[in-house]
Amino acid sequence: MKKLSRIIAISVFTLIAAAAVAVAAGAAAPEPVNFGQDANKMQWYLVNYGKNDECNFASARKYYTNPDEKENTIGLICEKFGIDSETASGLYFTEYGYAYSADGKEFAVTYISHYDMGGQLIKSTEFGASDREYVKMSKEMIPFKAYPYAIGKLPAKKAAPKK
Repeated sequence: MKKLSRIIAISVFTLIAAAAVAVAAGAAAPEPVNFGQDANKMQWYLVNYGKNDECNFASARKYYTNPDEKENTIGLICEKFGIDSETASGLYFTEYGYAYSADGKEFAVTYISHYDMGGQLIKSTEFGASDREYVKMSKEMIPFKAYPYAIGKLPAKKAAPKK
């Protein structure tokens, strides 16, 4: 009887801890922001942003809504990284990490990660601080659109209340 009580208590504690972690993770991640389509008809979303120890940052996802662009990217993944075409053809979205200069006029790519529809990583490339190339931003660029969120001028919209 004592053993059963102990097992039940441990199970309840584990469930409560798991729920607390899930709630904390959900609260920490901002609501995705839809940036619409770019000139190549690719759909973009801002999925994370803020300030870390180094600088202001943002992460944006590009979904392959243009089949021609998707095929070009699959070809590049196969050619550049030696990924087999069967794996690469599962490409669904690419996530880009951006770091901003202190004055907010330039950005650098910190990582590029390619994923399939199941969210499984196909290939990722990270750029350390010494390898980053900062580029001047223009209004048409996704990093420019993400910058106001990264510095806290624009918060992500809250999800509509559930009825």
